[in-house]
Amino acid sequence: MSEPVKTPDVKAPETKTPEKKRRYAPAEMGGRGHGPGPRGMERARVKDARGVVRRLSGYLTKVRLPLIAAILALIGSTVTSLLTPRVSGSLIDALNAATNLSPALIAAGVFGVYVSNGLFLSARLNREGLKKDAGKLMTEGFVFSLANFAVATAGGGAILYVSTGEANARLMELLLKLGGLYLAGTLLSLFQQLMLVRVAQHTVRVIRTDLFDKLQALPLRYFDSTPHGQLMSRLTNDVDNVSSMLSNSITQILSAVITLVMCLYMMLRLSWQLTLVSCITIPVSLLIARTVTKRTRKLFKEQQACLGELNGIVEETVSGARVVKVFCREENVIHDFDEANEELTKAGVTASILSSAMGPLMNVVHNFAYALMSGIGGFLVVSGSVGSIGMIQSFLQYSRQFANPFNQIANLVTSIQSALAGAERVFEVMDVEPEPADAPNADPLAHPQGHVEFRNVTFGYDPARPILKNVSFEAKPGQTIALVGPTGAGKTTVVNLLMRFYDIDSGDIFIDGINIRDIQRRPLRLSLGMVLQDVYLFAGTIRANIAYGRPDATDEQIHRAAKLANCEEFIERLPQGYDTELAEAGANLSQGQRQLLSIARAILADPSVLILDEATSSVDTRTEMHIQQAMLTLMKGRTSFVIAHRLSTIRGADQILVINGGEIIERGTHEQLLAADGFYANLLKSQYRSGLVEENDEKTE
Repeated sequence: MSEPVKTPDVKAPETKTPEKKRRYAPAEMGGRGHGPGPRGMERARVKDARGVVRRLSGYLTKVRLPLIAAILALIGSTVTSLLTPRVSGSLIDALNAATNLSPALIAAGVFGVYVSNGLFLSARLNREGLKKDAGKLMTEGFVFSLANFAVATAGGGAILYVSTGEANARLMELLLKLGGLYLAGTLLSLFQQLMLVRVAQHTVRVIRTDLFDKLQALPLRYFDSTPHGQLMSRLTNDVDNVSSMLSNSITQILSAVITLVMCLYMMLRLSWQLTLVSCITIPVSLLIARTVTKRTRKLFKEQQACLGELNGIVEETVSGARVVKVFCREENVIHDFDEANEELTKAGVTASILSSAMGPLMNVVHNFAYALMSGIGGFLVVSGSVGSIGMIQSFLQYSRQFANPFNQIANLVTSIQSALAGAERVFEVMDVEPEPADAPNADPLAHPQGHVEFRNVTFGYDPARPILKNVSFEAKPGQTIALVGPTGAGKTTVVNLLMRFYDIDSGDIFIDGINIRDIQRRPLRLSLGMVLQDVYLFAGTIRANIAYGRPDATDEQIHRAAKLANCEEFIERLPQGYDTELAEAGANLSQGQRQLLSIARAILADPSVLILDEATSSVDTRTEMHIQQAMLTLMKGRTSFVIAHRLSTIRGADQILVINGGEIIERGTHEQLLAADGFYANLLKSQYRSGLVEENDEKTE
């Protein structure tokens, strides 16, 4: 009798420390994995940013024309936005010349309008939603441009009403020029956004295709040692981050750089004294950005770790919902979830509060400098030191635009770092060594006979810990070889090597007298049919799943395979029969029905060598009897390897190999091994004593 399973007590929430070990941390490479891992978030740290940018640039060269068009449109829209202050400044001077109003009055009115508009725009741009949504950001810019144009038009119209002569013509010219600049800037921004969306989507499509193609070429060793959730995250989340960077972040970075350079140039031309006043914000802004970014980086990493923990709990609980309910563990998993959720909330609140402080702090510095320049500029106008009110107004607009890039770049640092880290993780998968290519003169194995021989084969998933040690045996065409032994003895490893999912460390494997290394992988695997204990069915119809290994099979052949596997009866009872759509992983079928379909799939493939890896372990006694009858028919004339779980099912095997500790400790027929009264005989006796053989409903392993 096995010992009762002990239910662990629920532990009180532990005090969180920076080095807390998480249950769902990504697995380390090198060992043999055991199925999918959680979809946890990975740390956003770039090891080689320059290399990642260089590789991304290689993908961008494939869409160089739309990219060049987008960059030109970006430059054009930036230039138009930088020309508008000069035109509006000239408009102010023209208004002054037309009306001869007091310079102090005009200066006060102009400064009031632009200060209020500037503060409004700054507040809007620093809203969290606008930082992450380029479409909303462009809309805000368009609305702001219309507002400024409306103000200028209203002022110009009022002056036109009271002025005459050349002043009217000059004002009309400037108003039309200003309107043309706003319209051109809006159209160029729209065109630039459309081109960048095309560039981003095409680029990530190519990256996603390359990554998926690479996954198909990777050896099984990689999937066994890498949590599947991480691979899914790289194919979806990381690629989406790259798309967001290409369509939004790069645009804003380029625009910020162009704006900085051109604004600085224009400001120096207008007034080097006021430019010095404006530049006092640069070191203060950099200091704030560095301080806040340094602190938030650690907090965001902690947030990502907490999110990975929460995702792992959710995925595990949903996947194991039946087990949770069977053992009445609902309260326990709720407790685990609440604890992880609380940690995520704390980490998220702290990180978000500190990161959100970046914008307001920057605005305080920039608004202080803006107010200082407004005051100094107004004093210069009133005192007569500056002859043009329009020049001061233009300078203030440039100073406002000069400050914005610092906010943009500071806000983009985290997202760009995350996107580059995602791209690096994608490229890490692409750089994994694929399965070795077939030898130049590899045999296509056109007519396999099924003669298999292992000679002194040694292999370990970790070379330092061999699973198989000097294993040798021979299976002649048409023979049935049974593999028996305790869990972890190496039975499944034997068939993995035969399928060449892994390459052996030493020794040789021959098929029809040809070394397996000298056989092309595709025809080799097509000649081997494998039915696994853990059945996997794909989304689609039952018909498509049966024909998965032979898509060109006729309906008659599919029905015959289903009949041989004894699954035709339950298929015909389904509402749509063979056209019934399967849920994810065949969840709308019982485990036994899924196993029968996988057997039908192997039958239809018509392999020369059949591998049954505990193929009937998940079906009831009556179903197993039907399967065994079908298998006896199927195995005639084929070399068959059966990993035995019930010793009563392998009595008719031509040879039974008893594997323990990676070595074949006994071999022979059922009767020979019983007569030897060794490991196999003792194993069978234990089944007799427990009633397993008679009832035929338990495993030995």
